[in-house]
Amino acid sequence: MSSSSSFTHWLHAAAALLLSTGLVVAPAQAAAPMTPAPDFTLKSLEGQNLRLKEQRGRVVLVNFWATWCAPCRQEMPKLNALYEKYKGSGFVLLGVNVDDDARNAASVATKLGVKFPVLFDTDKNVSKLYELNSMPSTVLIDRDGRVRFLHRGYQDGYENTYDKQIRDLLKE
Repeated sequence: MSSSSSFTHWLHAAAALLLSTGLVVAPAQAAAPMTPAPDFTLKSLEGQNLRLKEQRGRVVLVNFWATWCAPCRQEMPKLNALYEKYKGSGFVLLGVNVDDDARNAASVATKLGVKFPVLFDTDKNVSKLYELNSMPSTVLIDRDGRVRFLHRGYQDGYENTYDKQIRDLLKE
């Protein structure tokens, strides 16, 4: 392998590592419109199974997060506010935690005062289904079960974008 291709390989590996730790935030981006959201069923913090398909008819925000991700913890109070603002309007927010230990995730969710349903993806199958490569990642799904927006990472102010997108989807 040439030195330039070795450097390129190293650069790609370093970028992937930084993205996976949440240290580098990829910009928010729109998903391909009208893409069906992959269905999943996960156990909730309360112990019941929750299936995405059962949310049809509502606007759904799925936020993938981890306890080790500082931007994820920073975003939680803002997600709580969105949940409280729109939960009576046909909106549901699902927090999908990707930690290996659901007990640790449950403890952190409680400490952060998370009010929306928290689901556990300990085997990472749902994260793989959605082809996620950064934390947090936020998916907005319309009432017909189609992915309309995908946001990778989090920076202050992203919640304003979520708010506008939620409002727009609720009007449809």
